[in-house]
Amino acid sequence: YVKGMDWYKSLFQDAGGARLVGEASTHYTKLPTYPKTIERFKKALPDVKLVYVMRHPIDRLLSQYVHEWSQRLITGPIEEELLMNSWMIDYGRYAMQLAPWLEAYGPDRILPVFNERIRSAPQEELARVCDFLGFVGAPKWEDSGDQNVSSQRMRKSPLRDAILDAPGLKQIRTGLVPKSVRDWAKGYWKMSSKPELSEAKRAELERLYDEDLALLSGWLGTTLTCANFKDVASSKPVTFQRARSGV
Repeated sequence: YVKGMDWYKSLFQDAGGARLVGEASTHYTKLPTYPKTIERFKKALPDVKLVYVMRHPIDRLLSQYVHEWSQRLITGPIEEELLMNSWMIDYGRYAMQLAPWLEAYGPDRILPVFNERIRSAPQEELARVCDFLGFVGAPKWEDSGDQNVSSQRMRKSPLRDAILDAPGLKQIRTGLVPKSVRDWAKGYWKMSSKPELSEAKRAELERLYDEDLALLSGWLGTTLTCANFKDVASSKPVTFQRARSGV
């Protein structure tokens, strides 16, 4: 934000005469870390359309832990880090994150999307998003693979990356070093095992998220809990109901 609006507009300088342009960032819904986001949005983009993508809150939390670990922002076991960094939990409280956006823009300008639905019906969900945005034409889903597999993330290493990105070394590495050896070397920089929550901690988080999901359920006209989230989210598209309370 401190770079100013000219810098932000420069991100779209190659759009040419495109009728629709957009960008994405998970940082826009990270309360309480970034409390001024919505105020800045309203000033800069009063007529914007917003797409909010959600996934099972505990799956999202585990994925974020791996991401923060890979960036060297956290180093300890997951439950210790959650005690010290409750914001990681807050980012998955979807109703809490959405409430000020709904107040600022209204339900007609925000489309709720579930990651699980994108996986189960990608073409249908793409068409729904495009229809919401006002896209003219017949969009076609092209599967480029999972670009956000947290288990494959390597821990940040400026020295390693500088060496690997050096001109000419990539071609030498891929040409002379067997893939099995390269994969073995990558394992040194990856988390040795997936993060796991104790039964007690998972139950505690499910109670917290279920309270938040109960509010979200009322806005969407459906019933969401941690227990049924994946089944409900993957089975049908959702939208905000016009009659909502508490927002």
